[in-house]
Amino acid sequence: MSTIDFSKQIHEVQAKFAEVEASLSSPEVVNNPAKLRENSKIHADLGKIVEKWNELQAAEQNLEGAIDLRNDPDPEMAAMAEIEAAEAKVLRDKLETELQLLLLPGDPLDERNTVFEIRAGTGGEEAALFAYDLFRMYTHYAEQRGWKVELLSSSESGLNGFKEVIFLVSGDKVYSRLKFEAGTHRVQRVPETEAQGRIHTSAATVAVLPEAEEVDVEIRPTDLRIDVFHSGGPGGQSVNTTDSAVRITHLPTGLVVSCQDEKSQLKNKAKALKVLRSRLLEAEMEKQQNAISGMRRKMVGSGDRSERIRTYNFPQNRLTDHRINLTLYSLDRIMEGDLDTVLDSLISEDQMQRLQSLITEE
Repeated sequence: MSTIDFSKQIHEVQAKFAEVEASLSSPEVVNNPAKLRENSKIHADLGKIVEKWNELQAAEQNLEGAIDLRNDPDPEMAAMAEIEAAEAKVLRDKLETELQLLLLPGDPLDERNTVFEIRAGTGGEEAALFAYDLFRMYTHYAEQRGWKVELLSSSESGLNGFKEVIFLVSGDKVYSRLKFEAGTHRVQRVPETEAQGRIHTSAATVAVLPEAEEVDVEIRPTDLRIDVFHSGGPGGQSVNTTDSAVRITHLPTGLVVSCQDEKSQLKNKAKALKVLRSRLLEAEMEKQQNAISGMRRKMVGSGDRSERIRTYNFPQNRLTDHRINLTLYSLDRIMEGDLDTVLDSLISEDQMQRLQSLITEE
């Protein structure tokens, strides 16, 4: 028999699956597009669990049959049964782990869009160029997955790098794929400005924030100080003569957000409020996490921006993620947005750590 008793959880899933399946043909749901989409997604997610459970049950039966045949008086038949039992056990254990992963409680923020904040760290102009390269990498990855990228705010350096760039990535389960990108990204390469061909090390920090919804964070108008000023661009370009740039100060926390990318003051204000709302949500999340600091900590990192989570070594075409000891010699493709191998490894490690935590608690 299976080493883990899933019966109680599976009974609940099957009951919910049947309930949702019945609802898909009810007029109340069929005539409500939003409800139909929601229930269809729930039905699909629960269906994966039910299907995996059925596969596990079949694997269990095959294993039990092979075990019985190991006692066959025919030595050749018993030997074949021994091999089949070993293979059946491997499959049973694999399906068991897959079912456990499907039953893991999801992160309620996984469905959210994501606000990225990339800032040049140590390394001067080279760090700013690297910040631009990271922005380009994430933009290409978003395009490959059919996600939308909206620039919220940026501050360019002298060589067209970014001192800071903030952008919103919108699409299906963006935060679930990108949340482990938060931290310090280190680069090793020969800068364009280096005449001697020496390798320099610089860094950029990445913050990954789930886009806040209005119900998440209450912002009272009386808590805001809104200042307008002339926006300025590099080299005198795109400089507006009107006061279209907006700076918003959240008085209770002292958080300051500014935006000058749009010519419209209203659009700049809307973008700045979007960033402010996400930063306030992040601060609230950190407060909650600190209050329950004894609870699970993800092996793939806490998201602390002081962490060196990854190294990009251009001379060796090598990327190393230090949290999971992953090394890939395909940096050129990764910088073009080929991030799935890295992200899949981080997600798998996180799932296994959470799974181990649940087993330990039980």
